[in-house]
Amino acid sequence: MQQLLNTALGGLTLGMVYAAFALALVLIWRSTRIVNFAQAPMAMLTTFVALTVIDAGYSYWVGFVVALLAGLLLGAVIERVVVRRVEGGSEINAVILTLGLFIVLHALASVVFGNRYRSFPAPFGIRGIEVGETTIGLTGFGIFTVVAVLVVMGLLVALFRFTDVGLRMRASAFNPEVARLLGVRVGRMLTLGWALAALVGSLAALLIAGGSLVHPGYMDSIVVYGFVAAVLGGLDSPLGAVVGGLLLGLSLSFVSGYLGSELVALAALAILMVVLLLRPGGLFAQAQERRV
Repeated sequence: MQQLLNTALGGLTLGMVYAAFALALVLIWRSTRIVNFAQAPMAMLTTFVALTVIDAGYSYWVGFVVALLAGLLLGAVIERVVVRRVEGGSEINAVILTLGLFIVLHALASVVFGNRYRSFPAPFGIRGIEVGETTIGLTGFGIFTVVAVLVVMGLLVALFRFTDVGLRMRASAFNPEVARLLGVRVGRMLTLGWALAALVGSLAALLIAGGSLVHPGYMDSIVVYGFVAAVLGGLDSPLGAVVGGLLLGLSLSFVSGYLGSELVALAALAILMVVLLLRPGGLFAQAQERRV
């Protein structure tokens, strides 16, 4: 029973990490209709920015805020300088561009920050919480991760459902020509979408890095699992991203704990294939109606 509980709690924390990155993918999809494969190295760069600030003698929270602001700025700059050149063209152009950015940003991080492993601090304890004489597999930082992801999910739902800015972002993504005719500044909305998605990606990277080792490739596997979580829940649903991340985290945690860690990647692939075969739009996909 104790092993079952700890496995489930480990899956909860792991799932929330996947959900955080899936939220960034959902945000970029809802605001630009692009799947950004460069999201991971963008977030990784901001983590090293935070580590540089912390190593300079500032507190974790100063580095945390600086990393989020760096993500916001990086997303806006990349959209303005690079991505805008292919917007409005074939969708495959944007996909190839983000894959190219993945490689370029990796190389840039290796040159600037080096390839060695570096320890990243955590603001809260990373030891299991003690209940009586029993230690359960949930840490203070794990609780912080769960709360942070739920807050971000709530903010994204509120943004797209209850604000004029969210409506303009979605209009710019789905039909930019009509949005322009209605007075929406489409370029600004696309820039804002990239900036906010990069900010959420930076948060995901900080949550993954807390209390562990970081290097330029530490986010690479998260691209796969975060994408599976986003597809599982539905690329258009923030709630689906969190639910998908939780389901994936719990599933992979039980696979690792009871069948072996070498089967984790295969299990993630199997989950992705089943979802694409049975419900391609994801668990929270909504049927779209067209009026004629």
